[in-house]
Amino acid sequence: MMNRREYLKTMGLGLAALALPGCSSISERQAGKRPPNIVLIVSDDQGYNDLGCYGHTEIKTPNLDQLAAEGSRLRSFYVTWPACTPSRGSLLTGRYPQRNGTYDMFRNDLVDHDYLYPKEEYAVSWEMVGGMDTREVLIPKVLKQAGYVSGIFGKWDLGQLHRFLPLQRGFDEFYGYVNTGIDYWTHERYGVPSMYRANEPITEDKGTYTTDLFRREAVRFIEKHKDRPFFCYVPFNAPHGASNLERPRPGVQAPLEYIRANYGQYNPKDANSRRAKRMRYMAAVTYMDEAIGQMMNLLARYGLEENTIVIFFSDNGGSGSAADNSPLRGGKSRMFEGGLRVPCIVRWPGVVEAGSVCDEFLSSMEIFPMICNAAGAKLPKDVVLDGSDMSRVLAGRQKSSRKEMFWKRRGDKAARVGNYKWVESSRGSGLFDLSSDIGEQHDLSKEKPEVLSMVKSRFAAWEKRMAEAEPRGPFRNF
Repeated sequence: MMNRREYLKTMGLGLAALALPGCSSISERQAGKRPPNIVLIVSDDQGYNDLGCYGHTEIKTPNLDQLAAEGSRLRSFYVTWPACTPSRGSLLTGRYPQRNGTYDMFRNDLVDHDYLYPKEEYAVSWEMVGGMDTREVLIPKVLKQAGYVSGIFGKWDLGQLHRFLPLQRGFDEFYGYVNTGIDYWTHERYGVPSMYRANEPITEDKGTYTTDLFRREAVRFIEKHKDRPFFCYVPFNAPHGASNLERPRPGVQAPLEYIRANYGQYNPKDANSRRAKRMRYMAAVTYMDEAIGQMMNLLARYGLEENTIVIFFSDNGGSGSAADNSPLRGGKSRMFEGGLRVPCIVRWPGVVEAGSVCDEFLSSMEIFPMICNAAGAKLPKDVVLDGSDMSRVLAGRQKSSRKEMFWKRRGDKAARVGNYKWVESSRGSGLFDLSSDIGEQHDLSKEKPEVLSMVKSRFAAWEKRMAEAEPRGPFRNF
């Protein structure tokens, strides 16, 4: 199959055609054109350093590296929570978890103790009945008014009951799983089948590697809707650990021969060693990278590449010893940078300069207003967004308007104000200057008590605003 670079060459277009043009406004450049297609790809628990374009020398991600070469690599991009569900809720609503109501997980904890839920008990468990408040407005619902067709292929994680499923939240097509994690081949979550098509559970694809399935469905969607504006949301489960009851837990899963072909000798008998876990993790990322490459080649084949916004990022920091979050401290579930700052790539020909690097302070809450504005869709009335359109920032035409950001996960707290980061958590606390200490190693709490007091006061003011916001379920008492 012809790759993207070859396709552009045959069409008389070099990479220079993707560079930022003159000084016309973004809206002027889009005027008269079909609204851009939007491909939003989210990996699951991928480490900050687990991409070749972010500096890792062993992991193989040629397609994502190429995407970065054709777009921008964001190095100060944050998500709103250090784990799955609330992070994804913020992405799709443009709002803090504390504002949209999904500020914790929809998860059954007894699985951590190897408990297999009987069908009748699972049906009334929190993992089954919890879900994002139905008053929340999600991206596809807004895009629909601008004529977009929307599909999600992969991890949903915002509720399993009928009223919470994607088709009731604005999406037109859904194939994927409904909770936080599954086995890559059985598609079960700790023994419970979890794969859906539209509003119905299915088992027809059991035995097929999930990355292949989500690639298959995304490719089919793009082919089907190539002649109209589309929003294709592909939240892969890779490289999240498999969710099943085996002991020891299998961790990240990848096809055996694929591991060996890409990362050398692998002995399944040593599957629990640190190196074996790392090899499986890298193979899962590379496999996902190949799937992304096929999607990008398809856009090029149909001549859609120049009018498609592609966004890639991880939902939170990398998990466990298999992931590499360096040079950041911590990882998934923690309030340090390794749990919250994630790799992000944006390719937007004609707006984002090819091969650029953006160090501006940005977050996943900027995605909602950016793509809705790009699509020409009116932002919802009477809905308070916590992000702003970052297109001009990515175009290098202005500084980010984001000056602060706040996080809360049960008793753990964090805030970034300017370059100062404050953490108060069960895994460690301190005040850090990210401009000189991105690894959060030097606690300035005693050296700069006035700064510490200022950051804490900003956090308190944010908490007050969230408490005063119109309440949303399912966790909040109202």
